[in-house]
Amino acid sequence: MRRRARIVTLAAALLASTLTACSSADDLIIYSGRNEQLVGALLDQLEDAVGIDVEVRYGGSGEMAAQLLEEGQGTEADVFFSQDAGALGAIGAQGRLAELPADVLGMVPENYQAKDRSWVATSARARVIAYDPRVVEESELPRTIEEVVDPKWKGRVGYAPANGSWQAFVTSVRVLKGEDFAKDWLKKFAANEPKRFDNNISILKAVDEGQLPFGLINHYYWYASAAEKGGEANMKAKLHRVGGGDPLALVNVAGVGIIQGSNQSEAARKAVRFLLSEQAQRHFADQTAEYPANPGVKSSKHQLPPITDLQSPDIDLSKLSSLQETVKLLQEAGLS
Repeated sequence: MRRRARIVTLAAALLASTLTACSSADDLIIYSGRNEQLVGALLDQLEDAVGIDVEVRYGGSGEMAAQLLEEGQGTEADVFFSQDAGALGAIGAQGRLAELPADVLGMVPENYQAKDRSWVATSARARVIAYDPRVVEESELPRTIEEVVDPKWKGRVGYAPANGSWQAFVTSVRVLKGEDFAKDWLKKFAANEPKRFDNNISILKAVDEGQLPFGLINHYYWYASAAEKGGEANMKAKLHRVGGGDPLALVNVAGVGIIQGSNQSEAARKAVRFLLSEQAQRHFADQTAEYPANPGVKSSKHQLPPITDLQSPDIDLSKLSSLQETVKLLQEAGLS
């Protein structure tokens, strides 16, 4: 019987060693930074596509990246499926990802793959402002990152300090605007006493229930909530897209890479091709409300604006790998 190892964390050495004992050298082992609720059903289908047993180990993308670097050449992992480009960039920078074949890279646009060909995007998500139109007009909302820290928003902005998407956003501020700007912006943001939440879902819920004027989230949470409520018309919260190349319009990606030295490289390549196939891309478009990495696939369920209309900043997503520097700045600003 095919099996899947579902693991919340890989941080504990004892747990990792137990898993090693249970694993078969004939399995394809995927370290997934993507949440099982979002991709579990899809990875069940992937097992049929690669033709061998698959084990998926779930955890945070940053945690998985750290685990891969710690394990080095001795890792059991064959594939790294990350929630964001930064974790992939960190692994790729250390030479831990194999170069992907040209036919795989040709399935997505160049801006959705690493310059060194070590990883490829599987889906994309945009940063947006979720706001309550009962409290604030869209015309009043920030149009730039600088306007977010206007004193008039003191105590009125929601963010999720421990969330990977927030940390990737702050990293993009560092990359696009420089360290000094980022440090000053975070200081002003902290002085504005933003409201802390555990995750994007909690932010959106607070906005939708009239508890918060606006919050900084990823777009797909709004669409998922709208689907649960029976349609967009039932959402009290609305979305504001900044555009203009501002960091507030960052488009980040989930992506995948093959671990250097994998003894299941053929199956790993099949896994990557599957994640870029129309079947998988349709899952991201319809089930998770993300933007497919394959521009030829469109959602039949969600009315997302074309990604080309988002006016996201021009950024090498691999540079979002400098997470440690971001965490340090967040700690210094009291925002971690």
